[in-house]
Amino acid sequence: MFTGLVSDVGRVAAVSGDSKLKRIAIDCAYDPAGILIGASIACSGPCLTAVTVTKRDGGCTFEVDAAAETLARTTVGEWVPGRRVNLERSLRIGDELGGHLVTGHVDGLAEIVAREPVTAKVDDVWAPSERFVLRAPAHLSRFIAEKGSVCLDGTSLTVNGVEGDTFTVLLIPHTLAVTTWGERRAGDRLNLEVDLIARYAARLTEARAAVAG
Repeated sequence: MFTGLVSDVGRVAAVSGDSKLKRIAIDCAYDPAGILIGASIACSGPCLTAVTVTKRDGGCTFEVDAAAETLARTTVGEWVPGRRVNLERSLRIGDELGGHLVTGHVDGLAEIVAREPVTAKVDDVWAPSERFVLRAPAHLSRFIAEKGSVCLDGTSLTVNGVEGDTFTVLLIPHTLAVTTWGERRAGDRLNLEVDLIARYAARLTEARAAVAG
C-alpha cells in the first residue's frame, strides 16, 4: 500500500526487453541499504518490484520487471532512458497517512485536456498554481467525485470539479516542483488509480440494486 505522496523523482537509466516483458533500470536518491530485493516501489503509479539494487553516487539504481499486463494498461511501455518518474516506497505500519490509501494497481489512463495557470491561496499567501483538466476513461469516470481523491502518476490529488468524463485538479507550486507534474502538458497520458473507497462503495451499491431487482 502507498499514500500517493511522492518521496523522490527518479530517472529511467535503461530499458530492455519487448512487449511481453521489459526490464527497467531507474536511478534515484534512495539509500540502497533500505531497499531489499523484492521491495515494492510505486513508479509513477504502478507498484513494481525491485529485482536488483546497485549503489551509486547520491543513491542507487534499482531494476524492475514490467510484464505484458502492466505494459498494456499503463504508460510504462512508453518509458525511455531519461524519463523522470515519481517514486514512493511502500507504506509501513505507523507511517503518517498524509495522502489517501493507494494500491499501486493502475485502473486506466487519463489524458490531460488542458493546463491553466491560476492563483491559489497557500498558507494565507496567494501563489501561482496550475489547474489541470483531465479526461478519464468512460468506465472509470463514475468513480471520480468532486472533493474526492484520485491518484495520478503516483500523486494523491483532490478532485476540484467533475463534468461528464472530465475532471480538474489543482497543483500548488510545491507539488509542481517536487514531482514530474511541472513537465506535464496537454495531450500527455497519466496513470490513473481511482479511490479505493469509491470503487467498493460503487460495487456495494450495484450489489444492493441487483438484490432489490
